[in-house]
Amino acid sequence: MAFIIFPCIFFIQILATCSLSEAKVSAVIAFGDSFVDSGNNNYIPTLAKSNFEPYGRDFPGGTPTGRFCDGRLQPDFISEGFGLKPIIPAYLDPTFSISDFATGVSFGSASTGYDNATADLLKVIPLWKEVEYYKEYQTKLRAYLGDRMANRVISDALYLINLGTNDFILNYFSVPLRKLEFTVQQYEDFLVGIAENFVKQIYSLGARKLSMISLLPLGCFPVERAMNIGNPLNCLEERNKAALEFNGKLKAMVAKLNKYLPGLKVFFADAYELLLQLITRPSEYGKYYSYLKFMSVQHIFDVLLSITVTIDDRVTGFEVVEKGCCGTGLVETAVLCNRHTPFTCPDANKYVFWDSIHPSQRANKIVADELLPRLRQVFL
Repeated sequence: MAFIIFPCIFFIQILATCSLSEAKVSAVIAFGDSFVDSGNNNYIPTLAKSNFEPYGRDFPGGTPTGRFCDGRLQPDFISEGFGLKPIIPAYLDPTFSISDFATGVSFGSASTGYDNATADLLKVIPLWKEVEYYKEYQTKLRAYLGDRMANRVISDALYLINLGTNDFILNYFSVPLRKLEFTVQQYEDFLVGIAENFVKQIYSLGARKLSMISLLPLGCFPVERAMNIGNPLNCLEERNKAALEFNGKLKAMVAKLNKYLPGLKVFFADAYELLLQLITRPSEYGKYYSYLKFMSVQHIFDVLLSITVTIDDRVTGFEVVEKGCCGTGLVETAVLCNRHTPFTCPDANKYVFWDSIHPSQRANKIVADELLPRLRQVFL
């Protein structure tokens, strides 16, 4: 046990000399799609729901909340990582109130996108409506806390923005209408323009700390692999290329806004590369050298303290990347992934993906843990 004890002592000494910044993140507020929707779609008439088993089976209490996952999403883990609550509630959930939303809330809606036409496909909440809900939230927050305190919450909150996936895989590559109007590069530019206007809009409403989350490797989603007729179950490189092109343009837009909008800090969160490493190096990704690579001193210390109870999880990599845990893992998502779906795996921790599109809770946690030290560096 000496090899564990001595590093712990070493990091205790480091932590004793570290001073904590007075800056705080007051809340975590999410805009976007199913990667951040914690249950808003439960309360609108759409097929894009997941408030039934086996969704949520690894969530606290085994509850299907409307999250498209077996458990928690990245905003939940990021909130917890900033010392806030471990669960980000959905704004439309009537069991929560403004007192709950004051430290974090999600306006996300599964199957939405930057493009209003994307939201129309499954009649979900478009981005403009998410902004209207955010304005309503601000009014409630000011009534609850008073103007001064509410304004501080708004300006000190961390805003997580995760959009674009459905614009490509649900809309552009699946429905012919946008293809008739745009080349894929033109559509990327169209979406980035919407993203820029959105950031400017919430900036005008007081948002100052933003994390723009990149597209993931879309072509490596199980549902996209299943469509790869020429190279069965391999990643569709056309989709990955579009995601990378879009990410490059989004990153450039982030740099421009950081330069020209006073007081704004936008962090470009490159989740593409993080998830791709899980997909391409699944068996080794759980090992300590990879897990600790980007951790803060505090986070490393926390891991060392808990090593005796978590070592099996840390050193065990993923076993399955080409399909999700639910059903066959190739087509099932939303209503197709239900408690009657056959072949659902017994242990989602072995899978990078929970269903044919969405990462498992374990994958969400690893990506969030990799992003957290960088987010702290920028916003604390």
